[in-house]
Amino acid sequence: MAAKTPLALVQEKFGDKAKLVEAVEKLTGEDLWVSRTNKEKGLAHVSNAKLLRLHSVFTEVKARFGTREKLIEAILELEKRGKDAGLRQKLGTWPVPRLFDAYRSAVKRSAPSSPTGAGPTARGVKAAAPVQSPKGASTKPRSTAKAKTPSR
Repeated sequence: MAAKTPLALVQEKFGDKAKLVEAVEKLTGEDLWVSRTNKEKGLAHVSNAKLLRLHSVFTEVKARFGTREKLIEAILELEKRGKDAGLRQKLGTWPVPRLFDAYRSAVKRSAPSSPTGAGPTARGVKAAAPVQSPKGASTKPRSTAKAKTPSR
């Protein structure tokens, strides 16, 4: 089954783009929104995919945290940097989607790894298992050059 296009998702969930823009604008109050849109164009000229992402992020942040300040506080708490005024000020300039991405990354980093050692490594990626060759196979690399045939 193929993934639906952003236009199909907008039509399915909201009916048309104008209703999606209205829904996003309802979520963008002083407590969540950092205005970076063009005043002349507004949200109506933003792509459907971005509007869908904004709507889902704002809905989840509003339900979990309520305001940007509480989201910033949660990030600082997860990073164990609650007293860092410089970081708090820097995070205060970020838009909500970027803050929410930072929050999700901090949650992943703070999750304890499993005691069996099957958790993530220091770089956050599991080490690949070594590839074993079949019995009797040569470990020498194969030559890719073709053998020359004698010319007549």
